[in-house]
Amino acid sequence: MGLPMSDPTAWATAMNNLGMAPMGMTGQPLLPDFDPALGMMTGIPPINPMMPGLGIVPPPIPPDMPAVKEIIHCKSCTLFPPNPHLPPPATRERPPGCKTVFVGGLPENGTEQIIMEVFEQCGEVIAIRKSKKNFCHIRFAEEFMVDKALYLSGYRIRLGSSTDKKDTGRLHVDFAQARDDLYEWECKQRMLAREERQKKTPSPPPVVHYSDHECSVVAEKLKDDTKFLEAIQTLLTWIERGEVNRRTANNFYSMIQSANSHIRRLVNEKAAHEKEMEEAKEKFKLALSGILVQFEQIVAVYHSASKQKAWDHFTKAQRKNISVWCKQAEVGTFLLC
Repeated sequence: MGLPMSDPTAWATAMNNLGMAPMGMTGQPLLPDFDPALGMMTGIPPINPMMPGLGIVPPPIPPDMPAVKEIIHCKSCTLFPPNPHLPPPATRERPPGCKTVFVGGLPENGTEQIIMEVFEQCGEVIAIRKSKKNFCHIRFAEEFMVDKALYLSGYRIRLGSSTDKKDTGRLHVDFAQARDDLYEWECKQRMLAREERQKKTPSPPPVVHYSDHECSVVAEKLKDDTKFLEAIQTLLTWIERGEVNRRTANNFYSMIQSANSHIRRLVNEKAAHEKEMEEAKEKFKLALSGILVQFEQIVAVYHSASKQKAWDHFTKAQRKNISVWCKQAEVGTFLLC
């Protein structure tokens, strides 16, 4: 059931409520008094954004704003809004990645076609799982469509013009826990985490392919200590790629020979570091020995002060401090040994 194209006023009203300039099929303005700056037309009342033919359901209205819901006419049924003075329907906590809703209060004679007719206005419906009782589960293609479906919670549905109890019901729409939703949400989170890691640790630039010019560049870098690591990685990549052949074998042999010569430099460098480490150990031992001698002298002072001829002349607080200092110095001496 859609808006007739022969009625320009109704069509212009629909486009105005969507925030669009009223244009005809040929691109001409339907009403000359439309002001794009104001985004509205004088004398035309607003329409229900869920009216048939538009296929649009507004997002949930914030709780601090009054929700004005109107009658929704569908092809096979009619939806009557709940009492605006009643509190909004209660919902469970939203599961992560929720794309599925629970719909209760369906008419006994309600079919999947009728359910599809009502809820496809909220967005693309992937699946409907209807129970033999008066409820079903609906899975949408996107998460934001769930918010649109919750807008219908509290509406009273009537099939056709029948007032039979089996043809009426009050819809209750709520979030539903679905394994498929959770699985897709977890996959999305892992993908976002991988993208974040890749941003923080970008992959190294690709290694250029072998050529005579690049070979000479790498051969020179192999002789330079500061560029050796970069050159040896390039050489390894070339060999693993299968760049070695009869024509290039001699060049690769020369580069491998340069890499072998670098071993002697590494051995000499290791020996120099070991010598520096031995010298550092000797310096450390000498310094530690001097520290230990000083600790022992300080402990000897504490012990002398604790003898009777000196101890009696100190106050009670002073003797307490000397005892504490003596114990600390003895522990320090023990740790240094």
